[in-house]
Amino acid sequence: MPVITEIEDLRRLHQKRTPKMFYDYAESGSWTEQTFRENSSDFDLIRLRQRVAVDMSNRSTASTMIGHDVAMPVALAPVGLTGMQRADGEIKAARAAEKFGVPFTLSTMSICSIEDVAAHTSKPFWFQVYTLKDDDFMTRLFQRAKDAKCSAIVITVDLQLLGQRHKDLKNGLSAPPKFTVKSVADMMTKVQWGLEMLGTKRRFFGNIVGHVAGIDDPSSLSAWTAQAFDQSLDWERIKQFRKMWDGPVIIKGILDAEDAKMAAKVGADAIVVSNHGGRQLDGALSSIRMLEPILDAVGDKIEVHLDSGIRSGQDVLKALAMGAKGTYIGRAFVNGLGAMGEAGVTRALEVIHKELDSTMALCGERDVKALGRHNLLVPKNFSGEWG
Repeated sequence: MPVITEIEDLRRLHQKRTPKMFYDYAESGSWTEQTFRENSSDFDLIRLRQRVAVDMSNRSTASTMIGHDVAMPVALAPVGLTGMQRADGEIKAARAAEKFGVPFTLSTMSICSIEDVAAHTSKPFWFQVYTLKDDDFMTRLFQRAKDAKCSAIVITVDLQLLGQRHKDLKNGLSAPPKFTVKSVADMMTKVQWGLEMLGTKRRFFGNIVGHVAGIDDPSSLSAWTAQAFDQSLDWERIKQFRKMWDGPVIIKGILDAEDAKMAAKVGADAIVVSNHGGRQLDGALSSIRMLEPILDAVGDKIEVHLDSGIRSGQDVLKALAMGAKGTYIGRAFVNGLGAMGEAGVTRALEVIHKELDSTMALCGERDVKALGRHNLLVPKNFSGEWG
């Protein structure tokens, strides 16, 4: 068993053990991947203030996200096709998150359905919603989330159409994978992955297949998105969704101060500052650069979380110290899942937690809720005006 001390260790194992089309789906961005890269590299520009001779005993990373108690302010982000990284991947990730004490967010574009995950977990999870043209499907989707006792809805607003993802197109990404000479040759080298996939019936988009009428080919993410997703989505439609759900609503995909204000206006309980992991509009600013202007715009009107680019517990600390009330990891937990299944997701959470806890101590803090700009050294104009 390899020694895992950082997320990068899990990423390398993930790449080795998972078919290329699914690894590339997780570890890539759109167009030139500039935003994908800067989501992570911009965290490196923020430095930490080391403090010494400070009592660092009895530390706590416990906090809350939208009123839910969490072992640390980190949620597992919604990631499509998670069940193709490892058989029954959403179930495995949800169980790991539940045991660790952090939220798991199931994607609309998951392989395991809402009902599958609910049947294999004992605590409520969050459900992420994409907006489809089919109003009847959307009504039933919200009801299915209620029946599964999901504790929050995450409405993603930055994917009305799919960003140009060159690697996915070149790999012929689909679920289940289409058998070509190239894909079969690759899968034959991923023996454990293949054996586990043969042992499950969950190889399609579980929330979609059998639930949406008139969809020709739900296996192809790009073709199906172009056909089914609602490009007319606007704030009025989001208001309608808010009325369909009587629990907490989180709006994910906010990267502009004016949009943040609108999210608060339509009644969201929280927003997620996110650029979809650099997988939509390439050339957009990183999430961490946009966090402070958005916080300035909404004040305490709405809880602000951050997603995109977080690969370590130090990144989590930086986001929290910049003012976020919660953070999300996507690629980091998927790396763990692809590397080692449920145990890998647990290991990813352990790594993130240890890095957050020890960095907090070396910054002279005992309570994660006490983190602030006093813990950071931020470049001048890091969040300054552009244009």
